[in-house]
Amino acid sequence: MQFSSADTHRSPPTLATLILLSGLSALSMNIFLPSLPNMAEHFRTDYRVMQLSVALYLAMSALLQIVIGPLADKGGRRPVILWGIGLFLLVTLGCIYAPTAEIFLFFRMCQAVIAVGIVLSRAAVRDMYQQDKAASMLGYVTMGMAVVPMIGPAIGGVLDMAFGWQANFWLLFGLGAMALLLTYKDFGETAHKSGKTLTQQFREYPELLTSPRFWGYALASGLSSGAFFAYLGGAPFVGTEVFKMAPTEVGIYFGAPAVGYFFGNFISGRYSVRFGVNRMVLWGCWLNAIGVALSLIIFLAGLGTAISFFGLMTFVGLGNGMSIPNATAGSLSVRPHLAATASGLSGAIMLGGGAGLSALAGALLTPETGALPLLWLMLVTSILGILAILVVIRRERQLGL
Repeated sequence: MQFSSADTHRSPPTLATLILLSGLSALSMNIFLPSLPNMAEHFRTDYRVMQLSVALYLAMSALLQIVIGPLADKGGRRPVILWGIGLFLLVTLGCIYAPTAEIFLFFRMCQAVIAVGIVLSRAAVRDMYQQDKAASMLGYVTMGMAVVPMIGPAIGGVLDMAFGWQANFWLLFGLGAMALLLTYKDFGETAHKSGKTLTQQFREYPELLTSPRFWGYALASGLSSGAFFAYLGGAPFVGTEVFKMAPTEVGIYFGAPAVGYFFGNFISGRYSVRFGVNRMVLWGCWLNAIGVALSLIIFLAGLGTAISFFGLMTFVGLGNGMSIPNATAGSLSVRPHLAATASGLSGAIMLGGGAGLSALAGALLTPETGALPLLWLMLVTSILGILAILVVIRRERQLGL
């Protein structure tokens, strides 16, 4: 198979294809999380070492997104996404057959190449639609994406109990092969090649980096989602060590934010055009903070349970479902001719911060501390997300936008 964008007769990708590509990227992030304790036992290492598979993946994903955007603006969306999925298949096999924890973590980092699915799905939407309509369509794309991580950990827990942790990665390999075929058949080119060299593409980064509005949107998205990424790094520990839950139980409870995320994205898809991206981001950031604050108050009162901890995380998902697609559409619309670059850079900011917060959450938690350090960390990032979008709103009033 030759990965080429020369098939100019191909139509732009359907919404279903974009949803599936984003979903695969999300699934690869969290399907194996209920297996972390068993993986630590398999590799005869500490849980904290295996927990690095989350932080390292997010950090590598952030770095790759900085490169993916300019590559796709230069050479087109189609060839970059095809090569990315192909490489994902190879390194997934590396994860399955890794003989040591160190080799596994290396291939796990390389799995982050599937970030092409998220970056270029978003860029393709912005290629095809204007800002508010793009926010609406991104809401639907990420609504579909929310379904996968909602059921992913539950499936991962069942597969682990039945066949061992490697089964999770075999599932990723099979779905990746299907995504490669679907992308080859359906993902037509959506952008004109810039005609610039990669060096020239990178020289256009300052155009984004000097824009206060871009930074405001990117940080609103990054900080709002920061609460979720901290949860991603700390919740498996809270479930297994604090509440003494089995991997299957953790997998089921872990999907609570994705339930809210699904409905948040539905609200974005339905109402972004009516209310505008700024209001949707602000409301989403507030819901995010309120959910974490309520959970923290309950734990400080000594009444925290697994149901209260995981249940209130639906507010985090709901807020993220409203803030992320709208903030993303806003950041991509600051400089529309740099849509893929903006998608990659904003994604890198979000995931880079997420990697740090995920690792920090894992480092702060012990059976003695319970869930409190995680909840404080989530609350601080949520509040900072509110401040970031308020900066954008103030800036646009100054510019008369």
